[in-house]
Amino acid sequence: MLTPPAAFKADRPHPALADWLERLNRLVADQAARGLEATPVTVRESMASMTASLVTRPVELPLVRDLMIATDDYPVPARLYDPAPERPKPVLLFFHGGGHMAGDIRVYDPIARRLAEASGQLVVAVEYRLAPECPYPLGLRDCHAAARHLWPALERCGCRVLPRLSLVGDSGGGALAATVSALAQDDADLNIDKQVLIYPSLDYTLEHPSLTENGRGYLLETARIRWYFDHYFQDGGAPDEQRRRDASPLHMPVSPRLPATLVLTAGFCPLRDEGVAYVERLQAAGVDARHQPFPDMIHAYLNLEDLVPDACAESYRVIGEFLNHQATAP
Repeated sequence: MLTPPAAFKADRPHPALADWLERLNRLVADQAARGLEATPVTVRESMASMTASLVTRPVELPLVRDLMIATDDYPVPARLYDPAPERPKPVLLFFHGGGHMAGDIRVYDPIARRLAEASGQLVVAVEYRLAPECPYPLGLRDCHAAARHLWPALERCGCRVLPRLSLVGDSGGGALAATVSALAQDDADLNIDKQVLIYPSLDYTLEHPSLTENGRGYLLETARIRWYFDHYFQDGGAPDEQRRRDASPLHMPVSPRLPATLVLTAGFCPLRDEGVAYVERLQAAGVDARHQPFPDMIHAYLNLEDLVPDACAESYRVIGEFLNHQATAP
């Protein structure tokens, strides 16, 4: 059963986040007053700067290396994180967040390291192509192709792995992970063991109450989400609502063939309700789907680790426990 709705959101954000948000919102208001508008470049730079300044204690791992995943039409860059090169281990394919426009394996390096440490699994972070230079569905194709062609790439690297693949994605990366899992339902050559979706974007139609409730003042704002999606889909003129609905994991076919799923939500995140709705839909279809709310958090809190270290540590603990439960099951 899901946690009662009252536990999804606290009365106020964590005090460290509230103070930080107050400063951020003053800065945003000042930029708006001066007529400054976001661009893909400024959004990328802001995300990189925020993460670099607030995730400052990276985990040391014995093996980190870059690789190329050869696919049918485009070699996908990736970075491999091996917490224990001496033993075989399951594999975790990681798709970073950033609204399909920002983020990369360099920005998310400390988060990928945390995932490797928490899970004990081999993490492969994918450098998928970004909008607006590469609009939908190019980034999705990269992630899907990386999942389908991963094993030969790991064999060429000499990695010691078990043939067990899970997907993890945060925010827009959660949309990519959930979509790859949906596609794998009818693909005998792609077996997904589990998926972990961290404050995921799952409905491109923007239909859920938390988009209004948490739509301003909590870092990720609904107007910015809409801007991301316009750049991602590049419909031209009015948005093609049917196309966006068809691309939304929340509205894709669901069957018991979907992997066991863990969804983490943040109480003050505008995407919160679609994460809850996704869990409910999977549960109704007989999928092992679990919801872990963090009621006083905001979107992208893993990128703000120095402000909320306890919540981040608990998130990684829950993720590692979930991934390893099935890894040891008969």
